[in-house]
Amino acid sequence: MLFVAIIVFFSATYVIGCQRAGNWLVKEDTPPHTDAMVLLMGNFPERVLQAADLYHAGVADNLIIVYEGIGPYTVLEARGASVIRTTEQARNAAIALGMPDSCITTLPCDATSTLDEALAVREYLTGQHGLDTLLLVSSPAHMRRAYMIFKAVLNDTGDKTYIGTSPSEYSSFNPHRWWRRREDIQAVLSGWVKIVSFVIFERGKIAE
Repeated sequence: MLFVAIIVFFSATYVIGCQRAGNWLVKEDTPPHTDAMVLLMGNFPERVLQAADLYHAGVADNLIIVYEGIGPYTVLEARGASVIRTTEQARNAAIALGMPDSCITTLPCDATSTLDEALAVREYLTGQHGLDTLLLVSSPAHMRRAYMIFKAVLNDTGDKTYIGTSPSEYSSFNPHRWWRRREDIQAVLSGWVKIVSFVIFERGKIAE
């Protein structure tokens, strides 16, 4: 009987721990209204759908997108191939979903990480007035890390920028049963590894 109780205890602890590992990554804090949304690059279809819904709900009137690095695609462009960047696809999709082109700002950059995007947004905000509340739009498993990075970058200068978070409702990610699907397992493991990497290696470079 004691053996069965021990097995049940450790099984319950394991399940609860797994649930928390997935749930913690999904940070949601969507205020009634913010000055602008920041659409983070990556799985842009689910993210741009979320941004469009937020716009039509009146949560934000402006959208910021940082140009994503395209790596070897530059070689294709140099050889005359026509390449539609992911950033442009996201912008075109937002417009097709009813967001006016005039409310979308694309920041020149060659971002290869969320940290690059945060640094580009910080540079942009230094020349703006009245933009002190932002809403990050991303995939659920990416949300916690994105918040940590933007909070560290934007508040590093002493200016306190409110940072909200809106994980996409169009994602198939299941934070409560993530260990049942290969894609979700990869998302959780990758999310935790990248958070540890940011805390240990990247955070100290922000002020440099």
